[in-house]
Amino acid sequence: MHFFDGFRTSHEINKIEVLDYNDLAGLVDYQAVEEFRNRSLNPDRPVLRGTAQNPDLYFQLREAANPYYQEVPDIVAHYMEEIKNLTGREYHPFTYYGARDAENIIIAMGSACNVIEEVIDYLLEKNEKVGMIKVHLYRPFSEKYFFKVLPETVRKIAVLDRTKEPGAPGEPLYEDVRSIFYGKEKQPLIVGGRYGLGQKDVRPSQILAVFNNLKAASPKNYFTVGIVDDVTNTSLPEEDIIDTTPEGTISCRLWGLGSDGTVGANKMAIKIIGDKTDLYAQGYFSYDSKKSGGTTISHLRFGRKPIKSSYLVYDADYVACHNRSFIYHYDLLNGLKANGVFVLNCPWSEEELEEKIPAAIKRYIAEQNIAFYIIDAVSLAQEVGLNNRINMIMQTVFFKLANVIPIDDAIRYLKEFIVETYGRKGKKIVEMNHKAVDLSLEKLIKVNVPEHWARAEDDWEEYPEKEEPEFIKRIKRPVARREGDELPVSVFVGMEDGTFPLGTTKYEKRGIAVMLPQWQTENCIQCNQCSYVCPHATIRPFLLDEEEKKNAPDSFETKKAAKPIPEGYHYRIQVSVMDCTGCGNCADICPAPEKALVMVNAEEEMPRQLENWEYAANNVTYKDHLMAKTSVKGSQFAQPLLEFHGACPGCGESAYTTLATQLFGDRMIIANATGCSSIWSASEASIPYTTNQEGKGPAWANSLFEDNAEFGYGIYLGVSQIRQRLKNLLEKGMDELNIDADCKNAFQYWLENMDKGEASKDASRRLLDLIEKPEYRAIPLIQDILKYRDYLVKKSVWIIGGDGWAYDIGYGGLDHVLAAGEDVNILVYDTEIYSNTGGQSSKSTPTAAVAKFAASGKRTKKKDLGMMAMSYGYVYVAQIAMGANLNQTIRAFLEAEQYKGPSLIIAYAPCISHGIKNGMGKSVAQEKWAVETGYWHLYRYNPMLREEGKNPFILDSREPKGSIRDFLESEIRFTQLQNTFPELAEELYAKAEKDARERYEIYKRMAEMDFS
Repeated sequence: MHFFDGFRTSHEINKIEVLDYNDLAGLVDYQAVEEFRNRSLNPDRPVLRGTAQNPDLYFQLREAANPYYQEVPDIVAHYMEEIKNLTGREYHPFTYYGARDAENIIIAMGSACNVIEEVIDYLLEKNEKVGMIKVHLYRPFSEKYFFKVLPETVRKIAVLDRTKEPGAPGEPLYEDVRSIFYGKEKQPLIVGGRYGLGQKDVRPSQILAVFNNLKAASPKNYFTVGIVDDVTNTSLPEEDIIDTTPEGTISCRLWGLGSDGTVGANKMAIKIIGDKTDLYAQGYFSYDSKKSGGTTISHLRFGRKPIKSSYLVYDADYVACHNRSFIYHYDLLNGLKANGVFVLNCPWSEEELEEKIPAAIKRYIAEQNIAFYIIDAVSLAQEVGLNNRINMIMQTVFFKLANVIPIDDAIRYLKEFIVETYGRKGKKIVEMNHKAVDLSLEKLIKVNVPEHWARAEDDWEEYPEKEEPEFIKRIKRPVARREGDELPVSVFVGMEDGTFPLGTTKYEKRGIAVMLPQWQTENCIQCNQCSYVCPHATIRPFLLDEEEKKNAPDSFETKKAAKPIPEGYHYRIQVSVMDCTGCGNCADICPAPEKALVMVNAEEEMPRQLENWEYAANNVTYKDHLMAKTSVKGSQFAQPLLEFHGACPGCGESAYTTLATQLFGDRMIIANATGCSSIWSASEASIPYTTNQEGKGPAWANSLFEDNAEFGYGIYLGVSQIRQRLKNLLEKGMDELNIDADCKNAFQYWLENMDKGEASKDASRRLLDLIEKPEYRAIPLIQDILKYRDYLVKKSVWIIGGDGWAYDIGYGGLDHVLAAGEDVNILVYDTEIYSNTGGQSSKSTPTAAVAKFAASGKRTKKKDLGMMAMSYGYVYVAQIAMGANLNQTIRAFLEAEQYKGPSLIIAYAPCISHGIKNGMGKSVAQEKWAVETGYWHLYRYNPMLREEGKNPFILDSREPKGSIRDFLESEIRFTQLQNTFPELAEELYAKAEKDARERYEIYKRMAEMDFS
């Protein structure tokens, strides 16, 4: 019995005993089930439910149901007793734990109860009279069963709630407990507090603080634990750090890089140890907000006693770091016990460790007698064909060094689970993983730790402190070091409404790439395609004038800029090596006869390019005026106002929005649906949207998953109303003000161009240059115009989200907004699944694809969102795939934004969940292949063409060539079907091909229609 009270409850892995269904069947009252069924809606015995009720009846009907709610506690208690008889485990609506003569108790529910039990055990050993009432049945809240378990000796009670009801005198459980004591003669002192909001960890020391508070003569009420509230002073001091885990428990903390397989392998280890031994096992996995390529920390515990510790591992016996860049960013060894084990995956020899390992880590290893091991897991993974999937290598090392079970047994079990887990992906995958396991122990090196490491000193001069904004120093840096839990409330004064500054990701410099693109100057044809497709905006073309060229570092190699760039400019492709994820799409798409970009070892390339990036970013201006931004090449000389975010390497979504920011970013307002894109767009202190040199950039907000279209529409209506007011003011000024011809011309020019995007910027500049002069500023009407100066330039409103939002949960709102006919732009990232929540099937998922809730392949065809939108006749619709046609993509964005009505762009976005067999470094090429084979189609539907007597539908895809089957077999989401349900695979593959052909034929017929 548990409450779902956050991520911990749903994601902790623990060894449990499950009741057999046959045993549960004996508890079912089948007569009651039959009576329930007989009350169902059935035309053979028709009734009507759900009437519209007026004030004369509604109140009475609600009260008539009271007896049923009153019976619930007794019914629940009865079945809890039956479960107890089956299992021997104690269940009641309220359960007491602790001393029978307790004076101070806590009342709580959910996952924190396990932590409270640990602290109570700790305090009972010190003869303290403490206890806890655990709430199993919250509503109806039963006074009868509560007082059954409350010890008569209780003098003080602390009620803990994992919620905050702003403005209320107390939280829900606290108020319920207080209410049942109302009118009682003997009333204990009752205080309430909050803990664990936003899944914040609940540690034993925090629970100890609650008990210490109860000991006070006047315990604090309305308190908080787990934070430092130095603004309203609600927090209890966390004085004593205590360890309450059962003796003999082995605790482990493993740091991994998202998508390297660390989390999956650790889940496998827990299952092996839990299933194959008598040991108890627990696992919990904490993540940053990055997608694949982010930081994951696996917190594992193993022991012979039940593990109740539902909090992170702070004191570890074993720590492993699976990505060498982490040693420069995190306090990895904090809490590693003396004589513990530390394993580092790195490409360095023992001799190189002297130079590479930070002094703090050296000191800790030497002073605490840490057993230090290294292994080059990345090279080994590449050797056996696993690319960056180092999970089985590091898992083998874990079994060897953590010493939880005998290594021979562990390897045997591990290989069995490899077959079970990867078998559906094919024999070759299984063999590669088996080989990785066999070679791992040979490659493991125990480091002979030099004595002088204990005296290692930090070379602070080598890392001088840079001038950074206060937000970066006070919030961003601690969050990046995973120390955000320690920030006091006062840090957030001024941010109470959730406002965060833009452009913070440029300070992260994660340095996670294993391979980096290197520019081959002589081979480059200056097409800028590499920058165009880069998912993270880490590779950019720069144009240098003579002065910038003269001041550049010696290694800053350039070449003469090609036409149409004017004479006197120098061209360079520069990579931000510390921000690049190393996906390789830039090198893959490079069309030069001899590749102008080659992937090289990041360890060697980073030192060579660090200074070059800093110079380009800080000393070279963006020169987007030298060539029209409306071309593929020209667009890339504009500054991207989305950069260095946490999307997966090779992400198919983000390059589309980066392009939009280069075209319209200084006047964009974005409403972003919850999903993958909201996570990589705006996670805590990692904000990748940024500003240009004028301080302008995209304004971004996230509402919910289901109402994002309405949210964005509301933004548009607000902006539109203000701009209409401006229009009225200028028209009034034209008629009523005694102004000169220049001013009238400026008024007229703005009125003519107010809805023309780029032209409105020029019109606004002209207007402001005049009306800000002293002779005009004093005029009341012009003062009113200046109040709204921020709205003179046309705002480009974009409503953005994935297919789970647009095709499914938010479709009703999206359809309503399209139907409203207003000038909003909608961009849908079509990954064909719910990418952010585990890969569930959506209405965009195509036939034959395997996804959650479609384990045997989706049987129905993909919803055609574009066709549905085109049926209105006045909606601009485009279906695009960047890798298939770079020009069509930019044209669709420009046409959509210029169209004075609703526009919908559906962008094909390969996702890591697709399982592209060539890897996400080929995601752009995968888009091209999808279009060439006819799996995906490119088109634009422009209602303006119809007004000109032309066909509004333009099919940009060519006649499909090649085999759709070959395309399907290039992705694991399709080939998985052959391994798991081979009897269905052929039928569904054939249907998928048929669906694709039918779509193309429909589009082709539409393109051939005569509108003359």
